[in-house]
Amino acid sequence: MASLDTGRLNPETYQLFDKVEKHYGIRIEYMFPDAGEVQALVRAKGLFSFYEDGHQECCRARKVRPLRRALRGLRAWITGQRKDQSPGTRAAIPVVQVDPSFEGLAGGAGSLVKWNPVANVDGKDFWTFLRAMDVPVNALHAQGYVSIGVRAVHQARASGQHEREGRWWWEDAKAKECGLHKGNIDDQGGAAAAAAHKAGGANGNGSAGAPDIFESSGVAMEASYLELAERLGGAGGGVKVGKFRADGEQKAFAQQELQLQSFPTILLFPSRTARPIKYPSEKRDVDSLLAFVNSLR
Repeated sequence: MASLDTGRLNPETYQLFDKVEKHYGIRIEYMFPDAGEVQALVRAKGLFSFYEDGHQECCRARKVRPLRRALRGLRAWITGQRKDQSPGTRAAIPVVQVDPSFEGLAGGAGSLVKWNPVANVDGKDFWTFLRAMDVPVNALHAQGYVSIGVRAVHQARASGQHEREGRWWWEDAKAKECGLHKGNIDDQGGAAAAAAHKAGGANGNGSAGAPDIFESSGVAMEASYLELAERLGGAGGGVKVGKFRADGEQKAFAQQELQLQSFPTILLFPSRTARPIKYPSEKRDVDSLLAFVNSLR
């Protein structure tokens, strides 16, 4: 896991970094801007030049170039972009793409793969998933901040605004990409993509025929199971739901092949993988279960 540290982040963001490292037992790899380049920019134009001539120059120094240096040592990278974050710039992003802006280890155009695994996940489902999985989040979200970046260039979002409208609020909405995802901006196709997304016409990337398997002795979650089966198994659901008794003659098989130790255990069998994915939470409500399934479709 990696993160850009521009030197101008909120205290709450640095606190989140610490929470994430402790929660998952990892060390985040931080990318920093070139000190000489930042000093030259500040001396020439001051600390807040972006209010006068746009954010691009500052973002290139503090974000784009540090990321470019890091990506040159990789073959692929993963982002958290979602289509519903910004109709003007993100409505048409695919789940997997050749990065249009950066180069990877081999060098040259097409040398870096960009994976946007939550591109098709709705914002509401995304937050339900975070709560279900007890994922640490930035404390600023509770104060009305939705898209969080450099301290001086974002503000809390007003009711009815899209997520990224709180960023660079003094600029035109079309330009609200800092350069990390500049390839999203297409002057000719952006409006059409936004209209298609708003109308529900964006292409999905779900996998059909992936069954969820439940151990049937889980009486405590029977109601949630039945509702989940109805919602996922209906028209267009694309997910098969079933029960499996993992006791008696099936116990050894369940423990060895399905890693079932306690009951009820919930497993998802995506069509693209050979092994099941275990639901990691103790929350058995339908919204939490749906968030888990939808995040992996």
